[in-house]
Amino acid sequence: MLKTREQCIKEYGSDYLINQKIAKGELYRIDRGVFSDDINVPEVALLSFKYQNAVITLETALYIYGLSDEIPDYCYMATKRESAPIIDKRIKQIFVPKNILDLGKVEHMYKGYKIFIYSKERLLIELIRYKNKLPFNYYKENIRNYRKILPQLNIELINQYAEAVPKSDRIINTLRMEVF
Repeated sequence: MLKTREQCIKEYGSDYLINQKIAKGELYRIDRGVFSDDINVPEVALLSFKYQNAVITLETALYIYGLSDEIPDYCYMATKRESAPIIDKRIKQIFVPKNILDLGKVEHMYKGYKIFIYSKERLLIELIRYKNKLPFNYYKENIRNYRKILPQLNIELINQYAEAVPKSDRIINTLRMEVF
């Protein structure tokens, strides 16, 4: 379980007692201000915990859902357009309008840790929105993978998301031509 320094102080009482727990191997400092009972915390879980206003998207989300077998070099996270830049070399920040940031945001368990990620339906919309910024073969592979799982997806939800995002006409047209 991941905890902030404030949560640890509330639980253990002081920095001194936190450091004693660390020395005994009962608690681990995973990142600055982040602690865990387990030493092996997936990086995606750590980053989702650290940046709780961000949503995991694109290549990272495709990998987590098993739609891509390519391990991403960065953790792709969507934030509000007005957000300050995240200064972390492990993250590629994607700025989205605040009215669509939480659209399709779900809580997902990843290796025993809670992360915030876009649903598969919203992720399909994001894949199409960023079509021109992704390598062509990578895009096509993921569209093929989406076609395979199409019966499992909520088509109505996909259409709602497509209508809510900017340039919805282009998104809907691409959905019809390449996915459905």
